[in-house]
Amino acid sequence: MKKILLLTVVAFAALCGNAQQALWGGSQIVSPEINPDNTVTFRLVAPKAVKVELTGDFIPTQKIKTQYGEFDAPGVAQMVEKDGVWQYTTPAPLAPELYSYTMLVDGLKINDPSNVYRIRDVKSVTDVFIIPGDRADLYSIKDVPHGTVSKVWYNSPTLGMNRRLTVYTPAGYETSGKRYPVFYLLHGMGGDENAWTELGRASQILDNLIAQGKAEPMIVVMTNGNAALEAAPGESSLGFTAPSMNLPKTMEGSFETHFPDVVNFIDKNYRTVKNKKSRAIAGLSMGGFHSLHISKNNPDMFDYVGLFSAAIDPGKDVKSPIYADGDKKLKVQFDKKPALYWIGIGNTDFLYQANKAYRQKLDDNGYKYTYYETPEGHIWKNWRIYLTEFVPLLFKK
Repeated sequence: MKKILLLTVVAFAALCGNAQQALWGGSQIVSPEINPDNTVTFRLVAPKAVKVELTGDFIPTQKIKTQYGEFDAPGVAQMVEKDGVWQYTTPAPLAPELYSYTMLVDGLKINDPSNVYRIRDVKSVTDVFIIPGDRADLYSIKDVPHGTVSKVWYNSPTLGMNRRLTVYTPAGYETSGKRYPVFYLLHGMGGDENAWTELGRASQILDNLIAQGKAEPMIVVMTNGNAALEAAPGESSLGFTAPSMNLPKTMEGSFETHFPDVVNFIDKNYRTVKNKKSRAIAGLSMGGFHSLHISKNNPDMFDYVGLFSAAIDPGKDVKSPIYADGDKKLKVQFDKKPALYWIGIGNTDFLYQANKAYRQKLDDNGYKYTYYETPEGHIWKNWRIYLTEFVPLLFKK
C-alpha cells in the first residue's frame, strides 16, 4: 500500500511539474519587441548556432521564379549574436500593418519560439505581429460589438458531397430579427475557407468598419474554392493531409457551376435579403477568377463584384461551358448595369498585365468599373487593403 501511495505521489508531482512547465516555462526572451518608435527587435537564444537570419515581409523583397510566375519573395536580414542571444532591430520604423516572419538557423527555417501568434498560408507557417495605427487598426480586435464566425457544413447536389463554409454574421444578428445582405468572399489558390479570417483579418475588418458606421451590417460567406475537397486541410474526412496548391477542380468550371448551391443554402438557412441588389461577390487571385466568371454566368445574382489581383482567363486546355461565349456573357452582365464592378491590383503583381488587358476590354466596350492600384505585388497586405476599400461601397441605399 505504501509503495502504491508513493508511486501515486511521484506521478502527481510529475504531472504538476509538467503543468507548471506549461504555465511558467518557455522563453523569457521578448521577441518581437515593438519599440516606442515602431522599430521592432527580434531575438533568439541559440548559443551553438553559427548563422541566424530573419526573413519577413518588412525586409526588402527579392524576385523568385516559379511554375506559377514570378513572385516577390521576402528578403533576408542577418541577426547578430552576443552571449548566445541573436538579435536584429529593423533599421527604420515600420509603418502600421500586419507583418509576418520566420527565422533561419544555420539554414533551417524555424518559427520564433518567443512568439505564439502564427498563421498558415498553404504550407507556410509564419509568426505575426501588428504595428498599430492607421488602416492596421482595422485588423486589430477593438472594444466594439463583435460578429459571430461559424464553420458551417452544407450539401452540394452539383458536386455530390458535403462541404464546409465559414460564415460571418454581424453583431446583433442572433436577436435582431432583421434580414441582411450577403457578401461572398473567395480565397486564392492553395487557400481554403479559413484563409480570409486567418490571413485576411476579415472578421476584425467587418467588426470595425460596421462599428464605425463605414459599412452596412452584412453576412459574409467564405467558401472553399477547391471543388474536390470537403474543407480545409486537417479539418475533413481526409485527415491530416498536407496542404497543396496543386489541387484538382479549382479553375476548370466545377466550382463556378456549383456556386448556386452555396447561394441557395445561405438563403435557406440565414435571414438574407434574397435579391441581386443585396448580394456581392469578390475574391483574390483564383477567387477573383471565380468571382469574375460566377458573376458573368449569373448576371441576375450579384450587383457588386470585386476582383482582387484576379486571374482573368482559364488555361488554354480548359474546356467548360462556364468559360464559353465570355464576351457575350460579359455584355449581358454590363447591360444589366451592376451597381459596382471593382478591380484592385498591385503594380508589381505578376497578373498586372492580364488585368491591364482586361481593363482595356472593359474600356473599349464602355463598361463602367472602379479601379484601385497599390504598390507591391501578389500579397496579403494588398488583399487586406482591397477588402477595407471594397466593403464600405457595398449595399448603399
